[in-house]
Amino acid sequence: MTSRTQSTFAPPVMEAQRWVAGKTFSDCQLINVSQAAPVEPPPIALVNHMAQVIHDEDTHLYGPILGLPALRSELAGHWSRSYGGDIHSNHVGITSGCNQAFSAAIAMLCGQDDEVILPTPFYFNHKMWLDMAGVRTATLACRSNMIPDPEEAAQLITGKTRAIVLVTPNNPCGVEYPADIIMKFYELAKARGIALIIDETYRDFHSQTGAPHNLFHKKDWEDTLIQLYSFSKAYRLTGHRVGSVIASEPRIAEIEKFLDTVSICPNQLGQKAALWGLQNLGEWLSNERLEILSRRSLIEKNFPRLAAKGWELLGLGAYFAYLKHPFNMSSDTLAKHLVSNASILTLPGTMFVTDTDRSGEGQLRIAFANIDSQQINLLFDRLEKVIL
Repeated sequence: MTSRTQSTFAPPVMEAQRWVAGKTFSDCQLINVSQAAPVEPPPIALVNHMAQVIHDEDTHLYGPILGLPALRSELAGHWSRSYGGDIHSNHVGITSGCNQAFSAAIAMLCGQDDEVILPTPFYFNHKMWLDMAGVRTATLACRSNMIPDPEEAAQLITGKTRAIVLVTPNNPCGVEYPADIIMKFYELAKARGIALIIDETYRDFHSQTGAPHNLFHKKDWEDTLIQLYSFSKAYRLTGHRVGSVIASEPRIAEIEKFLDTVSICPNQLGQKAALWGLQNLGEWLSNERLEILSRRSLIEKNFPRLAAKGWELLGLGAYFAYLKHPFNMSSDTLAKHLVSNASILTLPGTMFVTDTDRSGEGQLRIAFANIDSQQINLLFDRLEKVIL
């Protein structure tokens, strides 16, 4: 008998870390573009605030399962202003990171052998949770500009389909889905009586100003829409595990059951940090966004060097560049070759598709958010010299 955990693959980032374990890169410093999580600490003002609230007695106690009321209320107000919708604190659940928000949403929506539509290349932790939850993944291949097609999605819906999942800006491709495409997916989900789960972990680094979609303008949005978010990327709180899920009150009530049995409550210190960040770090976060956009521009500026060697830029945005390589080998082999011969650690496209999908063999993900302009130029210097 196969257990729940045996039904899925090993964590991809940890597998990639094993490729560099025990290796030395003294002659040619490793450029690590394998993971998107911020590596720098939070801004000093936030660190100082956390140092203060660590002394509060309630920081060390269980809190409400769905999160601190003040944080739920602040996020609801912040989102209502950002998206122009009508969102209340009872629509908000605070979770232990965005991965838990996704897991909770799937647990609330799905039973054994139900189905969820997942565009490919997918965020691998989404696929892993569906596998372990006994939920079948119906893969929707992204073709033109790495944007999924609502009409193709419609052909995948069956009586067992419970949700369509979108990640925008996308992980792994970086692509920002156009508002009209997002709305078509919403209308499809609504018409077919299923949920639209939209993961906006990287929303703070979108290239456009203003709301990236108008879904919250719909007066009955809560009947269809479930939105996920992460404070980790916005305020560099990855180790404190704070995310959110926004959904209808009945769905939040069901999600509460899941959260109670998994984590009891979110991290109290992390929640207080997230609340302070929402209230005080708007200008700081705007500057972080501009820095990420400048790195994105540098990727675009450098890419003709690789295009001349046969590479293709399939997607770019937020934290990621998604590339098609020109070599006659699978990307998982190429990724290991890059560690040994170019001192580059990246993730192969095979980690973002199913075992039967050959498209990932020609693709690589570059997570550029943690490398500065000098390292980006150096990354292209090294990739340009790769000959196989």
